[in-house]
Amino acid sequence: MKEIDVSKFEKKIILRNIEEKDFEDIIKLSSLCFKNMEPWRYEELKSHISVFPEGQFCVEYDGEIIGSCSSLIINFDEYDDQHTWDEITDQGYITNHDPDGYNLYGIEVMVHPDYRRMKIGRRLYEARKELTREWNLKSIIIGGRIPNYYKHADKYTPREYVDEVTMHNIYDPVLTFQVINGFSLKRVNANYLDDDKASMRYATLMEWNNIDYQPSTPKRRFKTSFPVRITTIQYEMKKISSFEDFAVQCEYYTDVAASYQSDFAVFPEIFTLQLLSFLPEKSPSRAIRRLTEFTEDYIELFTTLAVKYNVNIIGGSHYVEEEGKIYNISYLFRRDGTIEKQYKLHVTPNERLFWGIHGGDEVKVFDTDCGKIAIQICYDIEFPELGRIATDKGANIIFSPFCTDDRQGYLRVRYCSQARAIENQVYTVISGTVGNLSDVANMDIQYAQSGIFTPSDFTFPRDGIVGECSPNIETVVVGDVDLEILRRHRRSGSVNQLRDRRDDIYHVVYKQ
Repeated sequence: MKEIDVSKFEKKIILRNIEEKDFEDIIKLSSLCFKNMEPWRYEELKSHISVFPEGQFCVEYDGEIIGSCSSLIINFDEYDDQHTWDEITDQGYITNHDPDGYNLYGIEVMVHPDYRRMKIGRRLYEARKELTREWNLKSIIIGGRIPNYYKHADKYTPREYVDEVTMHNIYDPVLTFQVINGFSLKRVNANYLDDDKASMRYATLMEWNNIDYQPSTPKRRFKTSFPVRITTIQYEMKKISSFEDFAVQCEYYTDVAASYQSDFAVFPEIFTLQLLSFLPEKSPSRAIRRLTEFTEDYIELFTTLAVKYNVNIIGGSHYVEEEGKIYNISYLFRRDGTIEKQYKLHVTPNERLFWGIHGGDEVKVFDTDCGKIAIQICYDIEFPELGRIATDKGANIIFSPFCTDDRQGYLRVRYCSQARAIENQVYTVISGTVGNLSDVANMDIQYAQSGIFTPSDFTFPRDGIVGECSPNIETVVVGDVDLEILRRHRRSGSVNQLRDRRDDIYHVVYKQ
């Protein structure tokens, strides 16, 4: 008798994190599991794996997706007990996910109807519990549907129905399952999910407590305040005779920022063009090529200054040659000696005409010891999509080094920077050049009034301005922004632009 090839009988069942290739199957599964309810949308699932990939699970059986669940982390104390599904999920996009929160919130579990006796739901719940233990979270909280309630609504109130199910006098496919899996009832919420007609829009708020939770773990600590001090530098473009002269001027302003114990020192866009004042090259295109020869000296200078003076430096921006192309790049010089860079994405007609500058292709958000920040160089701040993308990636401060020759150009940068602060509930900072370089082509005059801006609400300065320089003189402005106040404002401001976005009718899609 031949040896039996058992492999042909195998049907592999795999529990794993959701990937983009699964989206089509998950959308079909949601349509099948939640009839007469709106299924998941591609952009919502894309947001889930972008924001919190570890919290999205699926079960694959013999190559077919037969179950999935989605979740996010929140600090539940910041939400009203009578919240809705849209509030807790930010309209289904979970961009309110808080990695420093205490609670895992489950927003959906679904199992293919043909596989509901295979304990697929239990596998998904166990995955959530294991995640909760691994991340040392206090509990799992869920807003559970009660899809059989419509059959008993003429006899029981929602609370009475829940009690009957809890005592196993009535079977409910969702609530009964949650009770069996160790969840305890906290309350019943009305108007939880608008299109859940079977539950008559009611939901149970349920909790599973992690008995292994260690409150002493110094992993998350909420502060009463988290001040970040910023010095934005209004830099004068004046004739110099050497790179050493440039270095002296830059070190002076770094020293000023450090003397005020600043966390960030911010220099303006393309302020390194000052180096052209001692180069005898009059052709703009050839002069820019000469300027790029100072790139390594520039990087070495600011790396040294950041470490020496213990301040994070937004190094304005500098023209850099890479593979034959010239880019306008802003560098972040962290005070621990590490370096990041952000390419200018939108090249102005003037840059393209005179210098042949090319645009970058990535919106970056950088981790610092003062939270996440983004850099959007001059013209880039005038494109609102970039501010929204940076905020969705976690940025709390957007720095905009700029260089404008007239008041109109400056006001475009300023007004757009203040608009980004309001619409994205972030802090924004602009830093510009003043003075004249009479012998440098295309850098004849400068106009700037640098400043630090906030959202517009009671918790911030009345005009949304932390501080601003006097226009068109060489100076600095120093100001504090508070990341804890910003966090609270995003939860309970007079208005909440981030949470109140109508993602059901529009959404910014980042193609990277």
